Amino acid sequence: MAERSQTAPEAGNDMGNEDAIGGNVSKYTVLPSGYCGQPKKGHLIFDACFESGNLGRVDQVSEFEYDLFIRPDTCNPRFRVWFNFTVENVKESQRVIFNIVNFSKTKSLYRDGMAPMVKSTSRPKWQRLPPKNVYYYRCPDHRKNYVMSFAFCFDREEDIYQFAYCYPYTYTRFQHYLDSLQKRNMDYFFREQLGQSVQQRQLDLLTITSPDNLREGAEQKVVFITGRVHPGETPSSFVCQGIIDFLISQHPIARVLREHLVFKIAPMLNPDGVYLGNYRCSLMGFDLNRHWLDPSPWAHPTLHGVKQLIIQMYNDPKTSLEFYIDIHAHSTMMNGFMYGNIFEDEERFQRQAIFPKLLCQNAEDFSYSSTSFNRDAVKAGTGRRFLGGLLDHTSYCYTLEVSFYSYIIGGTTAAVPYTEEAYMKLGRNVARTFLDYYRLNPLVEKVAIPMPRLRPDAEPDTSGEMRPAGDTANLAYRRCSAADLINITM
Repeated sequence: MAERSQTAPEAGNDMGNEDAIGGNVSKYTVLPSGYCGQPKKGHLIFDACFESGNLGRVDQVSEFEYDLFIRPDTCNPRFRVWFNFTVENVKESQRVIFNIVNFSKTKSLYRDGMAPMVKSTSRPKWQRLPPKNVYYYRCPDHRKNYVMSFAFCFDREEDIYQFAYCYPYTYTRFQHYLDSLQKRNMDYFFREQLGQSVQQRQLDLLTITSPDNLREGAEQKVVFITGRVHPGETPSSFVCQGIIDFLISQHPIARVLREHLVFKIAPMLNPDGVYLGNYRCSLMGFDLNRHWLDPSPWAHPTLHGVKQLIIQMYNDPKTSLEFYIDIHAHSTMMNGFMYGNIFEDEERFQRQAIFPKLLCQNAEDFSYSSTSFNRDAVKAGTGRRFLGGLLDHTSYCYTLEVSFYSYIIGGTTAAVPYTEEAYMKLGRNVARTFLDYYRLNPLVEKVAIPMPRLRPDAEPDTSGEMRPAGDTANLAYRRCSAADLINITM
């Protein structure tokens, strides 16, 4: 690669110091050194001033090579992982090398074949770059930091190209999705605003259940699910959408689950961070998943609102909060897997292993061998750890992780890259697993002929044979016990 100049480019001198990166580039035209005049075709224009965009600085190294700097999370320079930017004013067959030079993490799935995402105006479907064009290495020109370089050839001059760390899922897309569900007037789907973020974006809370479960005095068995507390972990939103799409469908399993359980879902806990293009933090630079112990109503309002609701449900004798699942994405591991808590009560600890073992049977991309149970001090402020200590022995709290990159199916060694659909399929399988956990399988056979299906593009996965669960007595209240572990094999 070309030798880098020790001086900053003439344009944007205030960006010469890496530590001074404070905002996204906006229609930033990169001109050759010493060039005067109007930009020509091939003088690339970079932009990240759009929702969930992130690119803080561009240095041209040579005619073909560019160093790109991720903008740190707002008010927190520690986190630099997510990128999302566009390039235009290209020439046909123009070849370039882009170097992402200031990652804050050293371990990365780029070592295992992960590649950035790309799309263009004429090809709007996201796709991964060929892994053979991507390199991850320690670079002496950048303080021996790790650099991810990728080669790319622009092939259509009129196109605007967009590159991203993973499939973007914006706050606006999320709002449009919820608006479309609300317009369908389903009597088992309820949307409310639980609060607002610092920048006054909505904290949406969804309730999916049979209306009978919400009547006054009714006992409720609640499954509480949250997502996107870390805004750059976009797979979380696809998994969450898969859960929602399945639960609101007319699939017999979904109908049985709605009859017996109340699903409370807060799909986007950090809407400001999502909108701003942060990786881990909120607008004010807080990692919200370290503030569950004492969230501030003004600094962490979304977290504060969710915690207050959970405590309210916990104190309601008619409500049994049975599950809390917080959905994340992982930047160094393959597959889906879970983190759980460690308890002194051995039986409770064993019961906690049942749900992930059942999920492993339903989802080929979920790995029980990667699932772990811990009480690391550094995780003390997370939702899983805090609520695991607050709630009683009938409640189970998990972090559900899914790889930014791929999964490996048992018995093979080949990595299968995740797609948007594959993330949503994992969500559907998470929802299905509650049927097995509560031994509701025989009730599926008694459900009336399903209503017409909802949307072809949101059809739940119906593959796989439902296992019989024996005795049907008290199905609404019978859960798998620790003794059942001997019947669950991996």
